[in-house]
Amino acid sequence: MSGREERTLARIALAWLTEPGTRSVHQLVDELGPVAALELLLDGGAPDRKLRATVAARMAGGDPRAVAAEAVERTARLGARIVTPEDEEWPARVADLHGLQLPEAYRRVDTETAPPLCFWVRGAWPLAEALERSVAVVGARAASGYGTHVATELGYGLADRDWTVVSGGAYGIDAAAHRGALTAGGLTVAVLACGVDRPYPMGNAALFERIAESGLLVSEWEPGADPLRSRFLIRNRVISAGTLGTVVVEAAARSGATQTAHRALAMERPTMAVPGPVTSAMSVGVHELMREHPKTRLVTGVAHVLEEVGRIGVDLAPPARGPDRPTDPLDDEAGSVLEAMPRRGTAGVERLAARAGLDLRTTLRKLSLLEELALVVRREEGYALAPPPRSTAVRAAGP
Repeated sequence: MSGREERTLARIALAWLTEPGTRSVHQLVDELGPVAALELLLDGGAPDRKLRATVAARMAGGDPRAVAAEAVERTARLGARIVTPEDEEWPARVADLHGLQLPEAYRRVDTETAPPLCFWVRGAWPLAEALERSVAVVGARAASGYGTHVATELGYGLADRDWTVVSGGAYGIDAAAHRGALTAGGLTVAVLACGVDRPYPMGNAALFERIAESGLLVSEWEPGADPLRSRFLIRNRVISAGTLGTVVVEAAARSGATQTAHRALAMERPTMAVPGPVTSAMSVGVHELMREHPKTRLVTGVAHVLEEVGRIGVDLAPPARGPDRPTDPLDDEAGSVLEAMPRRGTAGVERLAARAGLDLRTTLRKLSLLEELALVVRREEGYALAPPPRSTAVRAAGP
């Protein structure tokens, strides 16, 4: 066995022994390397009592080295691969989890937020390349029709502009974002809270197969690992750390999606929220996120998202404006003359000048401009409003 293989097996064993994200374990790996860190834990040398108890409990269920070897074999049979920090495709951005500190954290999922020890990856794309230009789109499982529509549009629009769409593969917003990206023929990554061979939820099994064919399925847990509730919350830190920004489309008052956003905010990543109806329970979490965290940016479409995560000065969203009108180029004086025109019939220059409050010379000059813009026409008896375009007139005459 090569040194590289031994280190990979040690990382797998450590992840199985202590669950991903455990800070004390990650610190041991940084100081001693994965092989020595594993030997220390197996010899009962964990730095704290709680970790020693966890290791002892896990060892009662099997030999960590044997579990790791079996995971490697199962990974090969599945056609997947194991990615470690020694590999070129390791996403360097997840190292920002080193400094992640959440305010008022007391639960394990909020305190044990260290970088991953390894990833299981299913799909052909190199992981680092897939995540280089990526945006997380997350939200409620019980999504409304509005939320599903918005998430699909975001997924499609981002993928169509060569951005990777990252989400968690769940029902609702996650699935809509993945499907939008797939429909655009783009790249999407599902970060799972179970083994990459476990289609969870089962209703999304076909979706996972499509993602594996053209994108990536990623997990910190070995093949066959169960989708435990706590693992979804642990997984969320990877979604926020591996991407350039996070968009929350819909979220209830207590939501894993807002938890993902809190991690992005703590790492000072662009964090965005799509507003919804104030009467919708699925928008409460989104609205509270914007109220409580001023750095959260309100976005309503792909252009806004790209302005937040794209290159400064390149991906600016166009200002919101209504449709162009023929009268937009008019100055105040030309506008006054146009307003002075009778709705029907004609009017002479003197009458128009009096109604507009302008001198005759100015009125004539503005009438010439209005003629050029096809807003008025000159008749023998004076000036009249130009008839509407033929197509407009036909529509107006319809039922």
